Amino acid sequence: MNNESKVSIIGAGNVGATVSYSLAMQGICHEVILVDRDEERAKGKALDMSQSAAAVRSHTVVKAAKSYEDIAGSKVVVVTAGTPRKPGMSRDDLLMINAEITKEITEKIKMYAPEAILVMVSNPLDVMTYTALKIGNYPR
Repeated sequence: MNNESKVSIIGAGNVGATVSYSLAMQGICHEVILVDRDEERAKGKALDMSQSAAAVRSHTVVKAAKSYEDIAGSKVVVVTAGTPRKPGMSRDDLLMINAEITKEITEKIKMYAPEAILVMVSNPLDVMTYTALKIGNYPR
């Protein structure tokens, strides 16, 4: 990726924040957009990451999205959003919850960043990848 590229991370939890931080610290892209249903959490993490990136002289800007419209122009969208598996929860229980989340997110990605490369990280990974593939009508 070049320094004019934009990467959006959907889900500002532990995994999403780690991906965002890595991108910012390495200066791999020009802009990282954090999208989370908790906008205040995304804002706080984006501010922390921007300050950290500045300290290592990275020119990557990290911003919190106000809406999915902010992902427009992204070259890559990484989806980390989803419910974590809780004690006593089966893989099938997790699958149904996260499939609905993935469906909703994929529709928004196709609307606002249709040319972006989609990288799924949500669990169960194999099924979420297949769900995004089918909902987004992506080529194999």
